[in-house]
Amino acid sequence: MIDLITLHVIGHQLRGIAEEMEAILVRGAYSPNITERRDCSTAICDATGRMIAQSASIPVHLGAMPAALEAVIACEPEPGDVWVLNDPYQGGSHLPDLTMVSPLDIDGVRLGYAISRAHHADVGGSAAGSMPAGSRELVQEGLILPPVRLIAAGEHRSDIEAIIVRNSRTPHERVGDLRAQLASHIVAAREYERVCGRWGAPVLQKACNELLAYASRRMRAAISAIPDGIYQAIDYLEGDGISDDLIPIQVTVVVAGDHVCVDFSGTAPAVAGNLNCPLSVTKAAVYFVFRCLTDPDIPSSSGAFDVIEVVAQDGAVVNAQFPSAVAAGNVETSSRIVDVLFSALGQAIAVPAHGQGTMNNVTIGSEAFTYYETIGGGQGASAHGPGPSGVHVAMSNTLNTPVEVLEITYPLRVEHYRCRPGTGGRGMHVGGDGVSRSFRMRAPAYVSVISERRALAPHGSAGGENGHVGRNTLNGDLLPAKWQGHVEPGDILAIDTPGGGGWGPPPPDIRSE
Repeated sequence: MIDLITLHVIGHQLRGIAEEMEAILVRGAYSPNITERRDCSTAICDATGRMIAQSASIPVHLGAMPAALEAVIACEPEPGDVWVLNDPYQGGSHLPDLTMVSPLDIDGVRLGYAISRAHHADVGGSAAGSMPAGSRELVQEGLILPPVRLIAAGEHRSDIEAIIVRNSRTPHERVGDLRAQLASHIVAAREYERVCGRWGAPVLQKACNELLAYASRRMRAAISAIPDGIYQAIDYLEGDGISDDLIPIQVTVVVAGDHVCVDFSGTAPAVAGNLNCPLSVTKAAVYFVFRCLTDPDIPSSSGAFDVIEVVAQDGAVVNAQFPSAVAAGNVETSSRIVDVLFSALGQAIAVPAHGQGTMNNVTIGSEAFTYYETIGGGQGASAHGPGPSGVHVAMSNTLNTPVEVLEITYPLRVEHYRCRPGTGGRGMHVGGDGVSRSFRMRAPAYVSVISERRALAPHGSAGGENGHVGRNTLNGDLLPAKWQGHVEPGDILAIDTPGGGGWGPPPPDIRSE
């Protein structure tokens, strides 16, 4: 048994390694998507693949990364290896997210793994930015990488790097981003060895086991505080970019003592478009909700998540199978899973109102450049106060691309970037407002917009009113929620994002005589 002080010191040291990995990746990368938006995540896992510590980064990355590590472990990595993959059906999320895994071996003993995931601005496919709104199968979305060695026993595999770079429309960025990601793993190995040298391998391994057990106990205690029962809810996605038919996501949450089962029976089958979601991403969304609604001090580790059972039928939109397209499942379907779970659990405990429920994905590119961004909106209000405005909500935790960086880097001009006052739902506490951001094209380009909550508003909670829906326009003409097409210099694309729902009954209007 390790004393609590030592246990917490080791836990914070491992968390520090994950955070240093992220800092190295952000500072060393080339593309604004990583250097400015910080669309990347890092973690440290034990020798069996269980996540021990993570950086405070992207929820949709972190909850899904252990599945990628499982796929690499099955390939029996050797000391000195660094593996890379993006296959959504082998632990990836969507193809632009490249995951690296490296074993942490000390004195010939496997003590853990370092893992990172970063959204690369282009990995090929049918459209610049590798996020085509109308893709129908995975191969249209970019290069598919099963687990392969980028470094084999310490030797750099230039052929694998060449394949990745050759398939990108922005090869110089891919080289820089890949090597920054690799540098973060080199730092992780050095720092992990330093921690091991301080405590010794037996103590470090025992600490990892106890940290996982501690997180499990804390999560079980938090689940026990939720009243036993069966809680159901249904919500909808607004078409898949090919059909406008609503796509139901249905959930049944069964709470019994310290056990919870989240069952997606009744959810729509996989769709023709790209809103399909790998099971690893669905699990990440479920884990995020329980992190939000339980004790915030529970360590984010596999120990906390392993006590949550997730059931989804093979071939459902939330458990898609190859070769279904998935570009939007990672960003939009995961967001709706969060909403429907909040609605279900809101029948048992106090929950915030729905946030904007979308990441408002915008991709603009050509053979010369690729710009990708998710745009913030309104967060839902809660019993504790109003929702913040203009923030990234739920499964996204990125920053925005500063206007100055965007205009220097790309042939784009930001015409305006402002809040949308009054778009948050009314209530005792009002929901956060969405934002409006418009882009003037300075060169011919392809545009892909993947968004939600353009027809169905974010829900209020506890009697609060719904937030306002968003909208997309090109030169003032209304666009559908999912749209792709070509634009010319002078064209203006505007994205107005949704507001969050309000919480509690609105106060009565006070009108002067």
